[in-house]
Amino acid sequence: MNAFITFVRPILEYCSVVRSPAFTKDLVRIEAAQRRFTKRLSGFSKLSYDERLASLNCESLYSRRVKCDYTAR
Repeated sequence: MNAFITFVRPILEYCSVVRSPAFTKDLVRIEAAQRRFTKRLSGFSKLSYDERLASLNCESLYSRRVKCDYTAR
């Protein structure tokens, strides 16, 4: 998971405060990257997305974006 936090998540969250996706299809595509990554981790393939996030003590990108939007205002 450290590889995801170090290399992938910064790319997905780049300028998210300024460039927050307005269309649902864009939100789904961005979140899909985290879904795919967490599913490929050893022992996590059979868990649901929410279970994977809870096991990894991680949040969805959507919830992180919402929190960032609230703190930026």
